Amino acid sequence: MSLLAFDLGGTKLATAVFNEDGKILFREITPLEKRKGAEVGELISNKIVSSINSSDKKIHSIGISVPGIYHAKKGTVWAPNIPGWDDYPLLEEIKKVAANIPVKIDSDRACYILGEAWKGSAQQCKDAIFLAVGTGIGAGILVDGNVLRGAHDIAGAIGWLALSPPFKDEYIECGCFEHYCSGEGIAKVAQKFLGEKNNYSGELKNKPVEEITCHDVFHAYRNHDEIANEVINICIQFWGMATANLVSLFNPEKIIFGGGVFGPAIPLIAKIKEEATKWAQPISIKQVSFEASGLGSDAGVFGAGFLALNNLS
Repeated sequence: MSLLAFDLGGTKLATAVFNEDGKILFREITPLEKRKGAEVGELISNKIVSSINSSDKKIHSIGISVPGIYHAKKGTVWAPNIPGWDDYPLLEEIKKVAANIPVKIDSDRACYILGEAWKGSAQQCKDAIFLAVGTGIGAGILVDGNVLRGAHDIAGAIGWLALSPPFKDEYIECGCFEHYCSGEGIAKVAQKFLGEKNNYSGELKNKPVEEITCHDVFHAYRNHDEIANEVINICIQFWGMATANLVSLFNPEKIIFGGGVFGPAIPLIAKIKEEATKWAQPISIKQVSFEASGLGSDAGVFGAGFLALNNLS
């Protein structure tokens, strides 16, 4: 039995073929190369056709992880980092080429926690949360073995957690939490501090302010740079407050940190839990484990593989 899985991101499409035991039989990364709208849907469709025609084993089911919001009742996707995907009819497009193979689509944050529950750090867990910190921030929330979706499939959009009053216009586009602590947010906060400190002469001064990236900030942080220390310490506080809120609300067995920022932020997990302990429900925080993703950048594609497997049953 072969399971075809796709993990779509803002810049690339990961394709994998799994067997039913979760072993990867084939894996490929395809850059989106500025594709937008129907071009991205066509890329996925072409990969499905190619996989059906070339696979040594018959494809029995297809799973797809998408960024943003998947509206299951309509089969459409809202993905702000893919131009033209405001309400894109992905399921309809995929069914045209799927040759009656069952198809299951879900949000990336749901797939992250499903992948971890299948083959990663959340195995044997019924209540766990995947905190995905990359370009944006989201959470895949597993409650009693099921993904929490909400009334309109938007549960887990925790980039909009309100953590720092008063409200600022900067929060409108992405939310308060994401403004400070996503990959893009870290870069923007560092850029802001650089513009405010005239006497600064540290590592981040070696690059034009507008070109500073999250990667640059973490590199400078490891070298004890003044501004990088300030930015990352703010992140530790916000990540700590956010996870404290999640622990107090959901009483999970584990909170799993993943996405591109975790990555370089994995060594900070102990400090994040120390900060969370100040804020969280005192019994629950002692019962929860804070861990790095067991699957790393493959969490989404494993989640999509699990969607495909589960769709058969």
